[in-house]
Amino acid sequence: MANHVAEEKPLRKMAEAFKDLANTLNSQTLDEAAKMEVAPFSHACTLVSPLFRCLGIAFKFAELDYVAKVNDLAEVSKSITTLHTMMDQDIQANCVRKAGSHTRNLLRVKRGLDMVKVLFEEIIASEGNSLKDPASKAYTQVFAPYHGWAIRKAVSAGLYALPTRQQLMIKLNEDDSARTQMQNYVASCDTVILYIDKLFTSRDLGTDW
Repeated sequence: MANHVAEEKPLRKMAEAFKDLANTLNSQTLDEAAKMEVAPFSHACTLVSPLFRCLGIAFKFAELDYVAKVNDLAEVSKSITTLHTMMDQDIQANCVRKAGSHTRNLLRVKRGLDMVKVLFEEIIASEGNSLKDPASKAYTQVFAPYHGWAIRKAVSAGLYALPTRQQLMIKLNEDDSARTQMQNYVASCDTVILYIDKLFTSRDLGTDW
């Protein structure tokens, strides 16, 4: 399959999966009482992984961390049905902020989704072929506040090795519909991220850690 991630279209699969999640939430009431199942959420998140891979060395740290956290949530889905229940069990076990807790992993996954959302917003808004500015803005907004100097410096250096917009589209096996798929992901992911944020804030956990 040469440079293609797959013969399918991973960008389209991402957008469709998050649209399904958003539709599930919107069919309920979009508040803390709404329920999202861990299994479809973790499955949708796995579909984002190819994008991190295509961004190359600059986001290798994000890919490795993101994939590990998503795999944890996928494993959790075998025994816990909803994100709501998963978080409440961590609270009862007093392990929310401990490394490896499912709730902590959910927060890290949410940041990965948010970074991709901001990246897409910046790509849509820009006209050039370079991804350096969109990726830099996405990293600075979402990840940088939680990273030390060494990681920030490594990411900054890696930005020069990013693929061009055209190269990224080739890697993702995308065509002229890419812009629409990015817009669809941004809109749907916004709904999902808002829901996850409310899960944290309604439990007085915050999201800035």
